[in-house]
Amino acid sequence: MNLTINWVATVPLAIVLGAAVLGTLLEAFLPRSVRRVAQIGLSLIALAATFIAIIWRWKDLSSQENPGILRPLSLSDSAAFSGVSLVEDGFSILGQAVILICAFLAFMLIADRTLLRDGSFAASAATRPGSAEERESTEAAREQTEVFPLALFATGGMMAFVSAFDLLTMFIALELLSLPLYVLSATARRRRLLSQEAALKYFLLGAFSSAVFLMGAAFIYGATGTLSFYGVAILAQQQQATMMFLAVGAIMLVIGLLFKVGAVPFHSWTPDVYQGAPTPITGFMAAGTKAAAFVAMVRVFLWIVGVVPDAFRIFMWIVIIATIVVGTVMGLVQTDIKRLLAYSSIAHAGFILIAVNATLANINGIQLAALGAVIFYLLAYGLATIGAFGVVTLVRAKDSAGSVLGEATLISQWAGLGKRNPFLATAMLVFLLSFAGIPLTAGFIGKFEVFATGIAAGDTVLVIIAIIASVVTAFFYFRLIQLMFFTEPDEDQIEIVSSEGLSVVAISVALAGTIVLGIFPSPILDFIAGIF
Repeated sequence: MNLTINWVATVPLAIVLGAAVLGTLLEAFLPRSVRRVAQIGLSLIALAATFIAIIWRWKDLSSQENPGILRPLSLSDSAAFSGVSLVEDGFSILGQAVILICAFLAFMLIADRTLLRDGSFAASAATRPGSAEERESTEAAREQTEVFPLALFATGGMMAFVSAFDLLTMFIALELLSLPLYVLSATARRRRLLSQEAALKYFLLGAFSSAVFLMGAAFIYGATGTLSFYGVAILAQQQQATMMFLAVGAIMLVIGLLFKVGAVPFHSWTPDVYQGAPTPITGFMAAGTKAAAFVAMVRVFLWIVGVVPDAFRIFMWIVIIATIVVGTVMGLVQTDIKRLLAYSSIAHAGFILIAVNATLANINGIQLAALGAVIFYLLAYGLATIGAFGVVTLVRAKDSAGSVLGEATLISQWAGLGKRNPFLATAMLVFLLSFAGIPLTAGFIGKFEVFATGIAAGDTVLVIIAIIASVVTAFFYFRLIQLMFFTEPDEDQIEIVSSEGLSVVAISVALAGTIVLGIFPSPILDFIAGIF
């Protein structure tokens, strides 16, 4: 069997993963004093180069007669899509572009340090919290620069995840993006025990969800004899598959992906991990992992779930309604801002699932509309999320002696932020308004596109529930806004720290993107619609 590989199409993925490998080597051979600068430069240059490569691949794809066609990165001359692992199409390119934008901004948060020279990461994550070794590492001002290659590996896994076209490759990509995040979640500089507990919960529940995903792939292989999306779809149409086993396998696949997006009842890890992980990693996970998982989920729906849609209608309605309701109700009672954003992310996952579920509707044009709605929502949500967590990194608590501590995550501590630092408070205001779906923000356009897709697919009841939930979620967003702008500040509670500037740049870019996409969405929406 002759196998043809499209090496040129692998360039974006090769740049990211190659930079991750090079970063690992730099950790081994460079002196400690220059590692941080080298790792930051390598990571940002690699992500920028990868984005340029994505633009090049899009131009190459759009120059074809049918730009919406799937282009396999490897192809056998004996059978169509035989042994295909990755594909290149408009949807994967858009998904990778969203992931890279979010990753670039998140890496600036990861790289930034305050003028106190205390970044978000432990001096040595391998030391026991409270031990003499930890104190020695902290006093020596050591830095955990391994986080950069780990985050690059996770980014490469996300990019491979959205391009995977068989279940084995999808599983490998899932583990590639997950394993570094398990480690990164345990590297917080402060509240180390909480960080390690969060990482352990994330690892155990993530391993369970991966096992469910893998078992689903086994069911599908048993029903069809293939792991290729194309092969599953063809054999199912030809009635050469055991449909009951195929339906069970598809449900288990989707459950594994629902864990990654934080949908109910697979969401229990989300608030603990969001709270315990280093804040830049929380933003990276919230934006990048969600984008990768939703794009992969849409591909699974189009090629596998679409052949057994009747088995999913009630299941998806239950999951969507539960996700929206739990995310909304639990968000109302939160007093920690990171847990508040965690439950907010759960509610947003429910909103996006409305568009994902719309791909099952047998209506002309609805699938393309759903794809565009998902991509735009992920971009809008990713910008606002990274910007919001960027603000959190710069608002610090103080003790009674006036010493600056970790992030001020208690919502009550944000009282009067508008007077203390108008820029950060205004940026947070815009991000919260975008989460709430207020007009002239990107979040409003994203929700409008998703809800319009749901109505077109006949899921009007789901859209009504989502609209009601959006109104309710606005309450806890406006509660924080009221504290920031209409409550007198307590000078003894918080300190707005100055940083090297990367966080401010990331917040400013996210702020500009949220406003521009809200006021002038048409060019991006038209571009997304035209690439399919």
